Amino acid sequence: MAEMIQSDWAKIGVKAKIVTYEWGEYLRRSKKGEHDTLLIGGISDNGDPDNWLGTTLSCHAVGSANYTRWCLKSFDHLIQQATQMTDITERVPLYLQAQKIFKHEQPLTPIAYPTLYQFINKNVTGFRIHPFGLTTFHGVSLR
Repeated sequence: MAEMIQSDWAKIGVKAKIVTYEWGEYLRRSKKGEHDTLLIGGISDNGDPDNWLGTTLSCHAVGSANYTRWCLKSFDHLIQQATQMTDITERVPLYLQAQKIFKHEQPLTPIAYPTLYQFINKNVTGFRIHPFGLTTFHGVSLR
């Protein structure tokens, strides 16, 4: 991925040097902001919008999972408001507004989201792929 980005940037005159570190060192340097750009992955494990917007982009996440170190009070305020509500119809407009800010500011560029696959014997019934990567066998049986 880094080589593809490097190649694309070169086409518009941006020179990029790819540097790699051992994973622990990479995280340490990233959390301290010792980068101009970086590649990092993550996946929501509970499906709530805050699990991505809040943990990845909120001001309180700078120095932990907010590797961009981006902190915008208007965005943060929307996220904080939404997390304190339980009514989905009240939360959705706040997250939509936060996403518009995210799109306009673009502190990071999402590249991909995984598609989960599971190979299953044709005699297995009732198995469901969980959207968050969990493997549960409740309701599963054999023909």
